[in-house]
Amino acid sequence: MRKKRAEKRSLKPDPKYNDILVARFINSIMYDGKKSKARQVVYGAFDIIEDRTKKPGLDIFKKALSNAQPIIEVRSRRVGGATYQVPTEVRPERRTALAMRWLKTYARARNDKSMAMRLAAELIAASNNEGSTVKKKEDTHKMAEANKAFAHFKW
Repeated sequence: MRKKRAEKRSLKPDPKYNDILVARFINSIMYDGKKSKARQVVYGAFDIIEDRTKKPGLDIFKKALSNAQPIIEVRSRRVGGATYQVPTEVRPERRTALAMRWLKTYARARNDKSMAMRLAAELIAASNNEGSTVKKKEDTHKMAEANKAFAHFKW
């Protein structure tokens, strides 16, 4: 290894909820460096969630995030000219990153009026263990289960 590993940058918590996870989510929603727009979208989604479910938006967000986090995934591994899909455990950091990415992607794919509404709908669905994001997680788990036979290639 030539260079040292890049150290993790610490992130300041978001101003409204004082939460680092929310700050990370805002950063992932952000387009073209427009953080104030991303904040509007996320906070707007939290407000919509509170109106619809009568529960705090932050709680629903955390529940949705934990429901969307994959525990196991498949990684491609070349062994003697053949490529195998080897099931591996997902590191905690990557778990949250994947969950956030999936939430964002499937919220954008929805067809509601505004991004805040789409995000709110996706977060509510994920917190109830339904919706596209949770389906994606289950598909990932199914793939890993199907390729369990190749688990011995993990090293």
